[in-house]
Amino acid sequence: METNKAIDILKMAILMEKRGYAFYAKVAENSSDPDISHIFHVMADEETKHIKFLSDQFVHYEKEHKFAHLKLSDLENEEFVNLILSEDMKKKISSAGFEAAAISAAVDFENRAIDVYTKQAGLTADPNEKALYQWLADWEKGHLKVLNDIDNELKEKIWNDNQFWPF
Repeated sequence: METNKAIDILKMAILMEKRGYAFYAKVAENSSDPDISHIFHVMADEETKHIKFLSDQFVHYEKEHKFAHLKLSDLENEEFVNLILSEDMKKKISSAGFEAAAISAAVDFENRAIDVYTKQAGLTADPNEKALYQWLADWEKGHLKVLNDIDNELKEKIWNDNQFWPF
């Protein structure tokens, strides 16, 4: 890939992750419930890992004009993957409109990240660059699954609680 294009893509990806971090950290800070706040702190921590990972690639690419080989197995985050919400937690989120709205917005963030990374993985012939973007897309898909599960359960609860069903 052309050096300027690769640098621009890495800059854009770092900026996108920094925005995600700022969003999740602000939601965690403003949440009135410590358990809900913890979920968003975990999300913010995930974004800092992405920022570090991308920043390291940026430095390597600027110096070597190629992407570094990835050791992806060292970067898995068990805390996020194992984040399971209890019924009590779901009730807390559904009664907290701010946090429920934040989850919906987070779904949009994650979808955008997946689109960007998937597109970049498909556009490059460099195997290290392809691996980087595909790995990031897959990591974001894990985030999206958790967020979508929460969001879908909240929608069901709201529909049931308010008897929105037409039958």
